[in-house]
Parts: sequence; structure tokens; C-alpha cells
Amino acid sequence: MHAPSGPGIRSRRGFIGALALSSAGLMVPGVFAEELSRTAAVEEGPFYPDKLPLDTDNDLLIVNDAITPAVGQVTHLSGRVLSPSGSPIRDALVEIWQVDSTGTYLRARASRGKFDPNFQGFGRFLTGSTGEYYFRTIRPIAYELRPAPHVHFAVKFKGREKWTTQLFVKGDPGNLRDRVYQGIRDPKAKASVTVDFAPIKNSRIGELAAKFDIVLGFTPEA
Repeated sequence: MHAPSGPGIRSRRGFIGALALSSAGLMVPGVFAEELSRTAAVEEGPFYPDKLPLDTDNDLLIVNDAITPAVGQVTHLSGRVLSPSGSPIRDALVEIWQVDSTGTYLRARASRGKFDPNFQGFGRFLTGSTGEYYFRTIRPIAYELRPAPHVHFAVKFKGREKWTTQLFVKGDPGNLRDRVYQGIRDPKAKASVTVDFAPIKNSRIGELAAKFDIVLGFTPEA
């Protein structure tokens, strides 16, 4: 039986995230002496899906119950959504979207003849009491308009405008030529959206792991 997916429902593949997060040894933060540095907000860009796919869960490599996975380097992308004081934020709807292995966004498929139909292109995860989120996706790649590989993020709360940013791959040479990345002038702000996509030890298929904590500049109302 196909399990439903959506903002208020934990993914049918949630156990994958639980394993990845537990193995990474993530801990729920306490009260910090100083406030954390905010994650830089970055423009949403023009490719947020105009029509959401039927499958919007947190595993972008498998569409619905298909057998064939998406093409690309498997990446386990996880982190926490935190307040400025370091407290975890629950009920944050984290969304990601990115190009597939052909450099095509979900929104742009209608105008392009080539794309990977096995890549979901968009996913959602609703944080729990620990503020943690998890996605299984592919390592982002560059495409003709953007030389820096990146993943788009949106964080949504009831009664607030969505907050957006973009996640970049640390050390990628395309970062030096990307207008959006270079438009982040403050070094600390730039560092806040740049993370390692590190090889997972003993992975037989060359999987990567990226940890990206999102520190918001506000604490949502309970």
C-alpha cells in the first residue's frame, strides 16, 4: 500500500533519516552563552516548482514506489533548524529543490527535452522536537546559468513569510564564478551557507554526507 506524503506526515522512508542522524551523533543543543551566527538568507530564484509533484517526501532519489533510482552521487543531507539561542525549532517545514543530473529543474522540464524522470526534484520535511531534518538526494551540479552547484532551501511557518537560502558545496571551483555566491559579501554569511559534501567511510557506492544547520534570525511563536 502506498503511504501518503505531505507536510504533516512523516516520510514513509523516515527510518533512513533516523539512521543517518543517529549515526552522525547529533545532540539537541542546550542554552548557549552567546547567540549563534544567523544563516544567511539567499534569494529564492525563479525555479521553485509551479506545480508540486505528487511525491513530496524527503527521499528525492525514488519517485513514489518506482524501482529505478535517480542518477547522481547519493547524498545524505541533514541538519537542524535552530533559534538564535540554539534552541531546536519544531514544526518547521523545510523544503529543498535542485537540478537533476542533466541540469534540469522540475519546473523547467516542460521546456526541455532531456531530464531524469526518476529524480523527484523537490522534497519536504517537517521538523520534530529536536529540530532535525533529513533528505536523501544527489550532490548538486552546475548548469548553464549557475556555475556553482547548489541546493535551494525554504523554511516555512504558519503565519510567516517563507525564509529562503541556498546551500553551496565547499571548495567547488564554480563558486568563484557564481554571481549569487559572490554576491554574499560578508565572509561569515558566505561561510554559513557553504558546507562539506564529505565521502561516507566504507560506502560501497561513494555516498556523501552534508550537515547544514539553519539558524534563523527569529524564534517562531508557539
